[in-house]
Amino acid sequence: MGKLLVVGSVALDTVQTPFGQAEEVLGGSATYFSTAASYFTSVDLIAVVGEDFPDKHVAFLKSRGIDLTGLERRPGKTFRWKGEYTYQMNEAHTLDTKLNVFETFHPKIPEPYRAPSLLFLGNIDPELQLDVLSQVKRPALVACDTMNFWIERKREALWKVLEQVDVLIVNDAEARALAGHSSLVQVGKTILARGPRHLIVKRGEYGVLMFNHKQTFGAPAFPLEQAQDPTGAGDTFAGGFVGYLAATGNVSEAAFRQAVIFGSVMASFTVEAFSLDRLRVLDYKEIEARFREFKRLTHFEDLTGA
Repeated sequence: MGKLLVVGSVALDTVQTPFGQAEEVLGGSATYFSTAASYFTSVDLIAVVGEDFPDKHVAFLKSRGIDLTGLERRPGKTFRWKGEYTYQMNEAHTLDTKLNVFETFHPKIPEPYRAPSLLFLGNIDPELQLDVLSQVKRPALVACDTMNFWIERKREALWKVLEQVDVLIVNDAEARALAGHSSLVQVGKTILARGPRHLIVKRGEYGVLMFNHKQTFGAPAFPLEQAQDPTGAGDTFAGGFVGYLAATGNVSEAAFRQAVIFGSVMASFTVEAFSLDRLRVLDYKEIEARFREFKRLTHFEDLTGA
């Protein structure tokens, strides 16, 4: 089992969806990622929070076995995000963002964290992602996330990051903005030519596409009767994906395909409740059962005589 390091945000979210609302609940890219990954492997977390960050959230992360040595608590307020979703749940509408202590976040990697087996660079400034890469011994696998804000404002720094990563995990809008194409097949070719060996495109309720230099793999989203809150689903997908690879130590094509499904499984649980409430009560047997349901969902026989 490999040691997994994540660098990203820990936040307090206020979210409204057609199915309810939640105020000042636990959120942040590193939070969702590390919680999902903790079902597969041990996780070291690097992030910053303010002096107002509730102790109950620290206790929850510790209860998942997440090492919080790198969680810095500084004077000031914790990063806050406020958003809402319509019935078109694929896209969040941001109502307010207060970076607070996250605005001056400069990750410092503690010595015990500097030789991870796998590294996930959450959605932070590409220049900070480059700085993190310079502080660690090159892991066996590096994955990262980004968003349109950095694609538009820090494109050159982002391409430098992508030259050093193995897997880029973004949504379809971000992938198209980065590559400058509408066709996701062309997007895959363009981005893979610039560095990462694998591109994973998250498409919300339409599933996931994974591109590499050899082939393309697609998986549907798990059909749910009702999704409560899609916040963090993409980060949870990444946590399941990278966490599974860390647990197995296997980076074969078959393992990557299984990891995509485990990522999709974790994302499907996340959207069933607000914040991390579904993951708080999740059992690993439920994860395995839904993985098998995914297999049944997507299995079909070959043509007769083929």
